[in-house]
Amino acid sequence: MRNICIVFVAFLFMNLNAQNVTNKELPYYEITECPKTYTAGTVAARMIDGLGFRYFWATEGLRDEDLVYKISESSRTSAETIEHLLGLSKFILGSISKSERNNTELELSFKEKRELTLKNFKKAADILRFTKKVSQFDNKFPFWNIINGPIADALWHCGQIVMLRRGSGNPFNSKVSVFTGKLRE
Repeated sequence: MRNICIVFVAFLFMNLNAQNVTNKELPYYEITECPKTYTAGTVAARMIDGLGFRYFWATEGLRDEDLVYKISESSRTSAETIEHLLGLSKFILGSISKSERNNTELELSFKEKRELTLKNFKKAADILRFTKKVSQFDNKFPFWNIINGPIADALWHCGQIVMLRRGSGNPFNSKVSVFTGKLRE
């Protein structure tokens, strides 16, 4: 019985901490100011910033019914697409950071997956922002493959989440400007 109480208290504490993270505390509520110079690193970082911003707003306010919605039997649900995006964020980050490789997770809630994905995108963008030569990340494959592979794939899947949420009756926030990376007033 004592162990059950300890587990229950730990569960409550974790949930309270997860609920204390507000949208503005998560990365990509809006995109920060543009870098002053164009380098390979700042351009690649800005691509991931744009991805992070789109992911933030594509997943913001998803309900349980949105997460299980799919357009056909053979399609993915929003929850499955979010799981895939988490994997892509780990792959992108792991491809440019030796310290971030092989970070396995236990079963995570939607909120935890969303937060981790956003933080992975932010870490990757921050690494790239201060990188002069992205070719240093050419390991098993050239950095070009990160751009046309997981980064482009993640952008694609953010669009799928937007489409799925529209289909389930919870449209994308019309005040989001992907051009400016901010909310319109």
